[in-house]
Amino acid sequence: MTIAAEADEPARGEPAAGSAQPRQFIVTVYGLYSRTEGGWLSVATLIELLADLGIEAPAVRSSISRLKRRGLLRAERRNGSAGYALSDEGLSVLREGDHRIFRRDRATPADGWLLAVFSVPESERSKRHLMRSRLTRLGFGTASAGVYIAPAHLYDATAEMLRRLELDGYADLFHADHLAFGPLEEKVREWWDLDQLELLYGEFVRKHEGVPDRLQADDDSNGGTGTAERDAFVDYVRVLTDWRQLPYLDPGLPAELLPDDWVGIRAAELFFTLQSRLENGARAYVARRP
Repeated sequence: MTIAAEADEPARGEPAAGSAQPRQFIVTVYGLYSRTEGGWLSVATLIELLADLGIEAPAVRSSISRLKRRGLLRAERRNGSAGYALSDEGLSVLREGDHRIFRRDRATPADGWLLAVFSVPESERSKRHLMRSRLTRLGFGTASAGVYIAPAHLYDATAEMLRRLELDGYADLFHADHLAFGPLEEKVREWWDLDQLELLYGEFVRKHEGVPDRLQADDDSNGGTGTAERDAFVDYVRVLTDWRQLPYLDPGLPAELLPDDWVGIRAAELFFTLQSRLENGARAYVARRP
């Protein structure tokens, strides 16, 4: 389980691309492990876990402060320990992220499409920008100005987002079929940047495709349980942090409408293979933290 991609917008002063930032790792750790504690983790536990990922304590504290300013975390002491709990907004984003990031099946052309048609007055330009940016983060493609399109299964997430941000008064949602004109495969290329998606999926595969072989080698060498669990935690947090943005850029587009040998399918297979291999060991490692 993980928090959704809207928490991944770069903060001022942070790089927009490249290696994952400390804040993104913290978001992943909260999404995976905080809800057994009611959404709360102590600062000491976070610092200890992030140290395993090579992140120093000052960077952890700074990143936590940024997440607090964004309204995703709130300070809370428990049994004398300083820590942070997920806010109501953070929990809402988590619930949407669970369904999205761990969704295995893709849409089919027969499912139809979700159209978001919106009009925001010029006097409320900031809300227009918010509408566009949040629909894009959910994985919508742009059919035309004020008309965004996505697979139909995004209806619940989209309606919830519009209500939560009080944007529902500016938009209408429609369930639609493509009737004409032109091949739908070409339209999908116009609505989504598949070339960029292919690059991102390919980067994910290149970065993590060696992990299964290394896991097998570790199994064959009968390494210690503690070390294996720590390695599982480190690998899983890194893999999930790199993965969790991709299902928002590619909202489960139908395989029939994608290029042959679409690398996104191979990337998804790799992710779910690694999840099955790493999840239990990683959770056992975190459970042994004080």
